[in-house]
Amino acid sequence: MRDHPDAAARLRALLRETAAEDAPRAARIERGVPVYDCAALAGDLADPEGRAALMAEWAHVLGEGPGALALAGAVEDLGALDAATAAYGRIIDAERGRGGADHFAAAGANDRVWNAAQKLCLAEPETFARVFGCMPVAAVCEAWLGPAYQMTAQINVVRPGGAAQRPHRDYHLGFMPEAEARRFPAHAHALSPALTLQGAIAHVDMPVESGPTKLLPWSQHLEGGYLAMHHDDVAAVFEEAHVQVPLRRGDALFFSPALLHAGGANRTADVERMANLLQVSSCMGRAMEAVDRAAMCRALYPALLDLADDLGPTRTEAAVAACAEGYAFPTNLDRDPPAGGLAPPSQADVMRAALAKRLDPAAFAERLDAHAARRQP
Repeated sequence: MRDHPDAAARLRALLRETAAEDAPRAARIERGVPVYDCAALAGDLADPEGRAALMAEWAHVLGEGPGALALAGAVEDLGALDAATAAYGRIIDAERGRGGADHFAAAGANDRVWNAAQKLCLAEPETFARVFGCMPVAAVCEAWLGPAYQMTAQINVVRPGGAAQRPHRDYHLGFMPEAEARRFPAHAHALSPALTLQGAIAHVDMPVESGPTKLLPWSQHLEGGYLAMHHDDVAAVFEEAHVQVPLRRGDALFFSPALLHAGGANRTADVERMANLLQVSSCMGRAMEAVDRAAMCRALYPALLDLADDLGPTRTEAAVAACAEGYAFPTNLDRDPPAGGLAPPSQADVMRAALAKRLDPAAFAERLDAHAARRQP
């Protein structure tokens, strides 16, 4: 991939105001970012046609539109969210002192929990089910990535005084040094944004002073942006024109991985900014973290049985999607042949079938183990 000249000037030319017609179902446009009221959209999310229309709009906003959207009240069960916050706090305490570094700060400056989805699921599966059994989050993930997406999550706590990040794009090519990203062809640069979706769930209220993510709407359209993000003149345009959207506890923010963005500086005296950073991958790509999804399934399954009436089928399906592997490949087709189609059952299919029959956890574990054994080389 070769550099495109005058990246900063081309970036300026791309920037514009976000209009109501860019996101007609949004409750409002705040600082260029469409904000959707999840309570008001509950009927659409529960109706197949309404959900499809809403997902089409979200895909347009993330791709052709400003590149970011906020979901007000995404996590409706704030009690569960608070339980997750407490659980993550215990995980942070247990892991503190191991010497691991934050994603963008020196070890000890902030707190980061890697593979937070698995750790919460294994420690408190009911809490996981209530938080990740979230219809708006599931819908926006499917809107951008299609079905069978792979959920990973990382808790990030930025303390008062925490510094801002440099503007960047994200995984895949955005995580590479410029020289390595340059080795990938132009079509890979164009396709990389379709492989992942970036998101964050606010675990505390986040006023602008606490440093919610700095965003540059419309910047995902910058051709050659995975190289240009390393240039100081592009960073200067970002700092001049970026926006920040305040979030309340339970709100979520999603954006294209190609959108120029950066964690903001925490300028408060007392707000510990805590977000669950979601990096969701297409089933056609590679997830960032190695996740023991079989262990997560074993832990989550009894909770889903107990919570079946409380969660209902749609939230249960969202929890399954966040936990189990939804893609059938790679597998050993000698032992795991296609069943009624071109692909064998996925781990998520095994879990759905067991839930439908209300198999006891031991029987489900046997089926899960047999499924895993069939897939071995």
